[in-house]
Amino acid sequence: MNDENRNDAPLALVVDGKALDLSMNDDVRNRFLSVAMKCDVVICCRVSPKQKALITRRVKEHSGKTILAIGDGANDVGMIQEADIGVGISGMEGMQAVMASDFSLPQFRFLERLLIVHGHWCYKRITKMILYFVYKNIAFGLTLFYYNIFTGFSGQDLYDDWYMVMFNVVLTSLPVISLGVLEQDVSSDVCLKIPSPLPRRPKKHMLQLETHHRLDPKRHFRLTLRLHNQHLHPIPLPLRQNRPPSRHFTHRHRHPYTSIIWTVNCQIALTISHFTYITHFLVWGSILSWYVFLYLYSALPPLYSTNVFHLFTEQIGPAPVYWISTMLVVVVSLFPHFLYVVVRGEFFPMDDRIIREMKYSGTDVEDNTVWLREQEKSKQLTQIGYSARVDAKIRDLKEQMRKKRKSFYLSVTNSPIYKTVTRREITH
Repeated sequence: MNDENRNDAPLALVVDGKALDLSMNDDVRNRFLSVAMKCDVVICCRVSPKQKALITRRVKEHSGKTILAIGDGANDVGMIQEADIGVGISGMEGMQAVMASDFSLPQFRFLERLLIVHGHWCYKRITKMILYFVYKNIAFGLTLFYYNIFTGFSGQDLYDDWYMVMFNVVLTSLPVISLGVLEQDVSSDVCLKIPSPLPRRPKKHMLQLETHHRLDPKRHFRLTLRLHNQHLHPIPLPLRQNRPPSRHFTHRHRHPYTSIIWTVNCQIALTISHFTYITHFLVWGSILSWYVFLYLYSALPPLYSTNVFHLFTEQIGPAPVYWISTMLVVVVSLFPHFLYVVVRGEFFPMDDRIIREMKYSGTDVEDNTVWLREQEKSKQLTQIGYSARVDAKIRDLKEQMRKKRKSFYLSVTNSPIYKTVTRREITH
């Protein structure tokens, strides 16, 4: 059973209820689990619901991996609840398993799409959404912290109270929701044809701190740029009735707020791989909603709008320097990330990027070389067996490619041009 002495023959272990009770004793439990984890298939037959839940718990504790449990009856409820992810199948045995599960399916055949397609999408969506949500809130919070450095930690507020509330409630929340609901790094048909990108993120790669900290230099660069712009170089905004330009604090903190709204929303636009009409509406509509809110808020009577009374119509709107500087700050802030995306995509592309480019260019994603490369990545010893499904797909693909080559060869050899050229060569 040692890994170095094991041949390629698959191993199976069959355990009944009585043997499982003995195997769960403290003195032999770890040895039993170690042997079971090295097998390709472990079948536990004639076991009670309590034993199903117990073996699920022990495997989860011993392996430290994410455990999936699938059941269709009341005797599977304990196992489903002990697992990290429980899937209940509705059938002839009632709805108890469905009620206790995280996901429910009407038929077992839908499990493939649940794991290969929706499991892949959900992992990418959740990780991107969490990292971006943390990024935008840190970016917004650090502007307040950096501003207090310039003001000697006097406690002076940088933004209006309503601005603080609107940032997470309206102005930046909806694009994050669209990222977590609609994002697709690859299409569903590609996930089913090439399932190997699914396990390509071991050990929670996308949620590791180093993955998130890659944004830190860019984040600090953007924040420093915005704070330097708003504190050391306040923008003079013209007032009506030939009054001199205002450099008062309450008139210049709208510019960094506008810049950060533009930056975080454009940042998520660079992060999203799959755009829909809803995504475009939420991302660009969030930016537009800031100007709508500012216009309506500044139009309120001075009792409610206080120091922003007629701010948009009298100061921000008529000032070209405000709009030009905002666009300049956003472009310079996003340029490092844009450069990073371009360089990584051209010289160090990930598999999902390659597949998207192939789909966009019309290249067949079932190309033989791509399949062979993906096979090498997905067919790995995992302590619980090989991916038989990928092997079956590869065999089907090879058979299809063999038929295509044979058909192409016959079409070429039977063509009139080929026959004419062949006759001339024979004649000469």
